[in-house]
Amino acid sequence: MLKNLAEMKNYLAALLFAASPVFCISQNSGLPINISLFNESTAIPFTQFFTTPVHPGIQIGTEFNYKTKAHSRLFQTVNISYFYHNNLAQGAGIHTDLGYELRAGFGLSFTGFIGLGYMHTWATNQEYTFVDGQYEKRRDKGNGRVIPSVGLELGYYITPGDTQSSKIFVRYQGWAEYPYSPGFIPLMTHINLHLGYKFFIGKN
Repeated sequence: MLKNLAEMKNYLAALLFAASPVFCISQNSGLPINISLFNESTAIPFTQFFTTPVHPGIQIGTEFNYKTKAHSRLFQTVNISYFYHNNLAQGAGIHTDLGYELRAGFGLSFTGFIGLGYMHTWATNQEYTFVDGQYEKRRDKGNGRVIPSVGLELGYYITPGDTQSSKIFVRYQGWAEYPYSPGFIPLMTHINLHLGYKFFIGKN
């Protein structure tokens, strides 16, 4: 099972990295860039909104549309992210989301997401192992895990009539690490609260 899981994680990571250039060149004009700062916390999704203390993170990504209508669109994202949770772990990951957006004529938008990705985490504190009757410092090689996610976003397009308008957004994202600690804590859930900005580069 562990071998199959490792193969699945490697395949997923390779697939997402390989697909990134395709997403970029699939745009007919400007390339959309989404960048956000977020607060990460270990909590059950949709039970809390903003948590303290703040554990900072950053996410950068792009997206491409599958189907676009006057006030809605189906699209996919590719993102890389990093977070630092004091006294627990820091993590870097890559993931993709399938999103569906509803957009009002005056610029307000509402989006739902479902995603899957890969996260590698490292402990933020020194770890030790018990060897020959004493504790010795252990080198932390980190842990790789699959991360499913769901999210809701409220956004506002600055130029409502422009299909390539910049957008400011707040996104609530719930995600989980699996397997976290087999036999003890199989699944660790998280919440990310994003404040972000979408813009286009290479726009005509």
